[in-house]
Amino acid sequence: MGPHPAVAAIRLAVRRVLHDILVAHSAAPPAASSPSAPPSLSPASSAPVPRGSAPRDDAPLVLAACSGGADSMALASALAFEAPRAGLRAGGVTVDHGLQQGSDVRAAEVTDRMRALGLAPVEAIVVAVGRSGGPEAAARDARYAALDAAAERHGAAAVLLGHTRDDQAETVLLGLARGSGTRSLSGMAWVSGTGGRYRRPFLQLDRHTVREACLAQSLPVWDDPHNVDPSYTRSRVRHEALPILEKALGKGVVEALARTAQLSRDDADALDAWAARAEADVMTTAPAAAGGAQAVHLDTVGLHGLPTAVRRRVLRRAAIAAGAPAGSLFARHIEEVDRLITGWRGQRAINLPGRVEVRREGGRLVIRQG
Repeated sequence: MGPHPAVAAIRLAVRRVLHDILVAHSAAPPAASSPSAPPSLSPASSAPVPRGSAPRDDAPLVLAACSGGADSMALASALAFEAPRAGLRAGGVTVDHGLQQGSDVRAAEVTDRMRALGLAPVEAIVVAVGRSGGPEAAARDARYAALDAAAERHGAAAVLLGHTRDDQAETVLLGLARGSGTRSLSGMAWVSGTGGRYRRPFLQLDRHTVREACLAQSLPVWDDPHNVDPSYTRSRVRHEALPILEKALGKGVVEALARTAQLSRDDADALDAWAARAEADVMTTAPAAAGGAQAVHLDTVGLHGLPTAVRRRVLRRAAIAAGAPAGSLFARHIEEVDRLITGWRGQRAINLPGRVEVRREGGRLVIRQG
């Protein structure tokens, strides 16, 4: 008799990702698939991995990011089961944000649970959460910085994250409500981070499945009170907005939003690639800027001939190259810069975040940090 269906589902999802990691670290890997696409779902990819001997000490290490919640505990258990069978080492990291009383005790409990699953190395990292971008964004930034540092310290080939299809749907809905562009609506990527460090095996699994897998394995689960705190935007989306949408539109909203994420990501990838090529065509020779400041010069005629979606991507890329921080550069900024191309009436220079100035000089758009 095989494992519980939910347990089989989480193990299969992790097995596919571990296969991709092995391929990436092979001396002669086959052609890699697009990082924005989900792992292969062909019958061949779901074939059981033959059991092997214990991983060698120099085998690639894969870490599970584990908060102690159902999603990440299911992930840690599946990684502990599948990694040795794939010839990989498996470890775990939990991040203590210090935002709740007793968070250090919770972190210690999570590390004990990961060790009990057979993960090694296991580490708890304490971080200081700032205020930039709001509490949720600041906590996320601190968490990823800690995970990056842990991956570097342990020489990990990848870090697995337990985001589910429900998390993806929430991310898309948040992007839609904020009036974000295609890239934001594309949600979370299957593979992201420097060198493809982060992998999300559960983006095709719903939250119920991973919780059921924990119950089937009698895994203790910690439910973060922040997940039901209405002061957090994502919590309101999860417990108020999505249920209302499903009541009004019927079941299937979560699946539709997750599907929208993948379609949007495919479009965004294609437009970004087009913009990169177009940027090379419209870039002109830039003289040395005063004081050594970075400057970008673009041909206005060439820019005007580009489709709006491509042109605005070129402008955004150029502004970031000149020193504008990507996280502070919003659609309204790029729209103002775009009017120097499409609605030129002798306007003054436009100031962007990061002390970046954009002005039109004859047939050139000059972007430099002042």
